[in-house]
Amino acid sequence: MGSYIPSTPEQRRAMLEAIGLKDFKELYRDVPGEMYLDEPLNIPEGMSELEVSRALTAMAAKNTIYSTILRGAGAYDHFIPSIVKYIPAKEEFLTAYTPYQAEMSQGILQSIFEYQTMICELTGMDVSNASVYDGATAAAEAAAMCRDRKRKVTLISAAAHPDTIRTVRTYCYGTGDELRIVPVKDGKTDMDALKSMLGDDVASVYIQQPNFFGCFEDATEIGEAVHAAGAMYVMGCNPIALGIMKTPAECGADIAVGEGQPLGMPISFGGPYLGFMAATQKMMRKLPGRIVGETVDAKGERAYVLSLQAREQHIRREKASSNICSNQALCALTAGVYMSAMGLKGMAEAANQSMAKAHYLAKGLSAIEGVSLKHEGAFFHEFVTVMPKAEEVLAALADADILGGLPVEGGILWCATEKVSREKLDKTIAIVKEVLAK
Repeated sequence: MGSYIPSTPEQRRAMLEAIGLKDFKELYRDVPGEMYLDEPLNIPEGMSELEVSRALTAMAAKNTIYSTILRGAGAYDHFIPSIVKYIPAKEEFLTAYTPYQAEMSQGILQSIFEYQTMICELTGMDVSNASVYDGATAAAEAAAMCRDRKRKVTLISAAAHPDTIRTVRTYCYGTGDELRIVPVKDGKTDMDALKSMLGDDVASVYIQQPNFFGCFEDATEIGEAVHAAGAMYVMGCNPIALGIMKTPAECGADIAVGEGQPLGMPISFGGPYLGFMAATQKMMRKLPGRIVGETVDAKGERAYVLSLQAREQHIRREKASSNICSNQALCALTAGVYMSAMGLKGMAEAANQSMAKAHYLAKGLSAIEGVSLKHEGAFFHEFVTVMPKAEEVLAALADADILGGLPVEGGILWCATEKVSREKLDKTIAIVKEVLAK
């Protein structure tokens, strides 16, 4: 493993002679002698491919893979059509990067352009970039886009994903800007508190829709309040929920961001994922990272190019507003293939089924004595229950090959997607009822 060298000894000797050297050590003659390693590293001998395969298989066997998953909290177990796995695995696409001589890679650029187009259709926004590292990074980059000399404060709802809040806080720490948390009331952003916090120093407000608890925020009303205060409105969205809910554009958002994992990427123990970003035309020149545009070449034929990319991100970093120079091209391709395969009707069906099954599960659990919904109001495919014996319940579900909800402050956060059958939901409800009856 790892010992393959593509050139022959004769070829290597010829290359050395061409540059006037006798051996490869002369390439490092300016390195001090004490820096050389004169004996082998104290590590085990290399393994054969078969031995490595056995070792990795043994490691993988330690993982617990549940047949039924009722946990979300940012990573969701949706059905993935087989073509979504097949196309990105083709050797023409299997790379995370767009080559630096990008215009030579018309196929990859077109795939990114199509992805951007679909993200714009999904969000209702005018322009999208080629994706950033994940949803939390997208939120932090969006907040950075909105700051200027007079407005340096970012407000973020406490109902947003905790990882997103932490990432935005890290970005603010790095730039010396301020992050303020808007409190939650009844599972949603506290409107009165938000309005009282909208001062002249606030650059933007970030709201997650649906939020971390699964609840639908009063997104349009929030947007109106934010704009009335002269601030920018950033919405973090679940892309599957966008199949049936009002788009960020319809809610008045200036920037729409989110985690793209539900768009055809398996949970995979946390990644790799991608963050999607889209904005109004007014904010277009502030979008970080790559934007692929369509034009014509010297022959008048359709061509794709990188557009509006700030060179400061590469060579004048002290003046850059973002450090995003790369993109999640392979994950973006996967998302694009998923959206193409599912289509508008397919994504709406996935959203409707997820929502219906979550409500079915919530109703069944709430009918059990001692169990209740923590928050009232509309929710998508996640909800929080107040439940005694939470650890015992989750352990019993795990014994039945069911990954139960996520323990959160004050209860359990459940999630249901279109993959969960009614039979499994009924089994879950029965197990919970049996444990609580003891």
